[in-house]
Amino acid sequence: MTRLLAAAFRSLSLLALLAALDLRSAPPEWPQWRGPDGQGHAAPGAHPPLRWSETEGVVWKAPLPGRGWSSPVIDGRQIWMTAAHETAAKPEDVKRRLAANTADQPLVLLEKVDLHALCVDRDTGRILHDLRIFSEREPQWVHELNSYASPTPVLESGRAYFHFGTFGTACVDIRSGRLLWTNATLRIMHENGPGSSPILWKDRLIFHLDGSDDQSIVALDTASGRVAWRTRRSGEMASNPQLKKSYATPAIVTLDGREQVVSQGADWLYGYDPATGRELWKVRYGQLGFSHSARAVFRDGVAYLSTGFMKPEIQAIQLDAKPQPLHRWKYSKGAPTMPSPLLVGDELYFVADSGGFLTCLDARTGTEHFRERLGGNHNASPLHAGGHIYLPGREGTVLVLEPGTRFQPIATNRVSGRILATPAVVGRSLFLRTDQALYRIESPTR
Repeated sequence: MTRLLAAAFRSLSLLALLAALDLRSAPPEWPQWRGPDGQGHAAPGAHPPLRWSETEGVVWKAPLPGRGWSSPVIDGRQIWMTAAHETAAKPEDVKRRLAANTADQPLVLLEKVDLHALCVDRDTGRILHDLRIFSEREPQWVHELNSYASPTPVLESGRAYFHFGTFGTACVDIRSGRLLWTNATLRIMHENGPGSSPILWKDRLIFHLDGSDDQSIVALDTASGRVAWRTRRSGEMASNPQLKKSYATPAIVTLDGREQVVSQGADWLYGYDPATGRELWKVRYGQLGFSHSARAVFRDGVAYLSTGFMKPEIQAIQLDAKPQPLHRWKYSKGAPTMPSPLLVGDELYFVADSGGFLTCLDARTGTEHFRERLGGNHNASPLHAGGHIYLPGREGTVLVLEPGTRFQPIATNRVSGRILATPAVVGRSLFLRTDQALYRIESPTR
């Protein structure tokens, strides 16, 4: 009997160990900007709430130190974001530095900025880590609608990668909170501040560096942080440096059985080999296209994208067409600069930055299904979760609607503060970052 009990305990211990190892190796639930697929879709089985308020449906509300628009990414109990701790510039320094602002934009000017990685406990909202990664004196200005901590981190099992554009990139062991490496050697002039989020492909961390002075796409080795490759943009652009910058985020897309980096720069869409950075193809938008933050979405070899600031246009580009990608259709009303489009079934949804026109098109033809004026302003990108669309507004609202070819709103929810970061969804919980706090909002148990 004793031997049988001992054997049983050994079996249970082995099962517990295997379960623990399996838990540690499970992929993060919300690893990057716009979710598991990077396209704005929550995992199957997610059922976030449809209705909430500042006082209803809120599991916790956690005030966040610093300022930042990066979206939450989630692995188990850990929620990671970035934040900037800002020291305002002296009035005489503001005057001196504004004289160098050739873009004539509303700016934030600082004496110093400290760039932090934040980790919040998913169960309680308590801050687990607040790690200072970089510190910069007299940093480049940022646009008042941007922040020094806007790019969203990306997670893989056991690691988080933080990108602050020209100010540097870093890797953190998320179990210990230990900084593993930093790279602050890649400098450009953003003009409006950092905006492009990084992505992961195998042992490469890939991101854009498209400034007014230099434009390229870069891959760092994830083990060391050293540059694996850097490829300059080859497409001809406007001579004005202000028309050369971009804040878009790349994507990994499989075309003809081969993984490629699809990368949106000023005036051109590019394809690259993710292993080497070799340019595979490029296609011109056919018009001026720059300062875009919206991320393209993809299906069946087609990219759906916004061309960017000043003359924004939604375009559908067949990437696997031979011998070169070609335009399927274009649509020029209410195209966004900042919020990304969302593809659900055969419908493509997008919302304009200002004025709040929500448009739904037939993704196959570009035919308009509806165009509805919502009002308000929009920075964050829409999400699809639990069979519904969630559309955040800058003024603290989230419109929930039914997908389909008709405008079918369900509820408009509001919290205090402004929403400039795209929410995350895990299970029954919506994680919503405002300029003041992070909310965990949950639907009732079914």
